[in-house]
Amino acid sequence: MFGGAYAGKRVLVTGHTGFKGSWLSQWLLRLGAKVAGYSLYIPSQPSNFEVLHLADRIEHCEGDIRNLEGLLQVFQDFQPEIVFHLAAQPIVRSSYDEPKLTFDTNLGGTVNVLEAIRMTPSVKAAVFITSDKCYENVEWEYGYREPDRLGGKDPYSASKACAEIAFSAYWRSFFHSGDMRMATTRAGNVIGGGDWAKDRIVPDCIRAWADETVPMIRNPVSTRPWQHVLEPLGGYLWLGAKLYGGNEPGLAGEAFNFGPQAEVNQPVSKLVDEMVKTWHGSRWENGAGSIAGNPEAGLLKLCCDKVLHRLDWSACLSFEENVKMTAEWYFEYYAGQKDMVKFTEHQIDIYENLAAQRAMAWTAS
Repeated sequence: MFGGAYAGKRVLVTGHTGFKGSWLSQWLLRLGAKVAGYSLYIPSQPSNFEVLHLADRIEHCEGDIRNLEGLLQVFQDFQPEIVFHLAAQPIVRSSYDEPKLTFDTNLGGTVNVLEAIRMTPSVKAAVFITSDKCYENVEWEYGYREPDRLGGKDPYSASKACAEIAFSAYWRSFFHSGDMRMATTRAGNVIGGGDWAKDRIVPDCIRAWADETVPMIRNPVSTRPWQHVLEPLGGYLWLGAKLYGGNEPGLAGEAFNFGPQAEVNQPVSKLVDEMVKTWHGSRWENGAGSIAGNPEAGLLKLCCDKVLHRLDWSACLSFEENVKMTAEWYFEYYAGQKDMVKFTEHQIDIYENLAAQRAMAWTAS
């Protein structure tokens, strides 16, 4: 997988205790990488990081991404060859409550990682994960492309747009003529087992059903490009492998959208209905208009032509497969599955096999 690019490599993941970061760390271990993580805290209880016992299996470093001195120390000690930057304040609704924290973390943290890379010659490739919400969303019917205007009506979206601008400035000022290769990625509405963040549709439903209560869905008609966590992570890993190899023109300094096929863009109501098929006897209620809150986008999707042409990457799961893998992970966990590491490995194995059957470029030997 990924041309064997990660076997024996020192890979640093910021935000490794989070939902995506913990899945990425697990996959990197499977690929033979030596993994270190840098994160301030465990973001939820339960947490996928703890369920997968990652503190005992990687070099687990506690620290605030806003603290450049602490971050630099980890870079100097570990001497990473490849960096994946995921550390963030990831919740749109939380950004209304803590706007300064959101900007300090998402913008300031990104600048700190860029500074740490600039001061660490061992780093040869880096992938910065921002968000599909970095675009100025006017809710048009076609997908946003990488050159489209950046912006954001809420602090979270704006902070991610700012992070993209900071990345571009650093790339053009310090890196474009050197040997270090890096790029940014934009993906959103990632689902999968092990996400227990607040104000996300899948964890909110799972928590309710596990407690035998009925979730109220605040925006059932909102349409999103749902994708299982392994889909964009596979894209990030493929991009990182290509950047590290250094033989692919047109990748370094660029931004890339990672999203599902058009038919996977579905309303929230269909997502929940599909999860109900695994959680038999569960149901949900339409809470539109009854739950006070700050505004959220109604329509958002990405155009992924660039990553198809530059990386020969595309998502491979159907909408039903995305949701089934997600719901089954939670079902196993709440049914008392004692070895979730093994079950998570099993799901990665299923995904790799499906990707190989569907001739995804990163699976070729």
